[in-house]
Amino acid sequence: MRTAAKRQPAKAQTDRIRVLVADDHVTVREGLVAIIGRQQDMKVVAQASNGREAVELWQKFRPDVALLDLQMPMLDGVRALEEIRLRDESVRALVLTTFDTDTDVSRAIKAGAKGYLLKDAPREELLASIRKVYSGETSIPPALVAKLAAGISSEALTGRELEVMSLLARGKSNKEIGANLYISETTVKSHLRSIFAKLNVLSRTGSSCAGGC
Repeated sequence: MRTAAKRQPAKAQTDRIRVLVADDHVTVREGLVAIIGRQQDMKVVAQASNGREAVELWQKFRPDVALLDLQMPMLDGVRALEEIRLRDESVRALVLTTFDTDTDVSRAIKAGAKGYLLKDAPREELLASIRKVYSGETSIPPALVAKLAAGISSEALTGRELEVMSLLARGKSNKEIGANLYISETTVKSHLRSIFAKLNVLSRTGSSCAGGC
């Protein structure tokens, strides 16, 4: 892709992670911009107040990481991400929301989000998630992974997928999971894609669909 070179983790020290912040609540958006702007390795390049604007600004600025609110007018975070991915499948997005149902998480992951974080998370966790997503890792809090795992039967996943899920729920990074299981990070990512694809199907058929199916 023409933008792939911008997303390589091995940047010069003078460069910073370029972030798009999309949230329809002004106070939340400005707070996120302030937190990110204080980091030496990050900078906010664009701010969006709705999903449609997020798509347009992403296309204009091509940020390294898109930080998307799940619930926004015009397009929600998932639909905005889907439209962005039509333009570039390599986009790295982190969904930030107040919703933590298995349906919400799996919808976001299936749409291509690399991370999912609740708005009440500590700022250190937010910043760490941005860095992880930028580096190509999946970033989902262990508590949310555990919630997803509790909602499915072990028969739904292969033995290896269960091992990956267990380590992810303990907060292990892709690299650490690979080291624990003696597999490559690429293989870990492949297992994660399979896991979340299965979780999405199961959440649509077996959950209360509180976040919308």
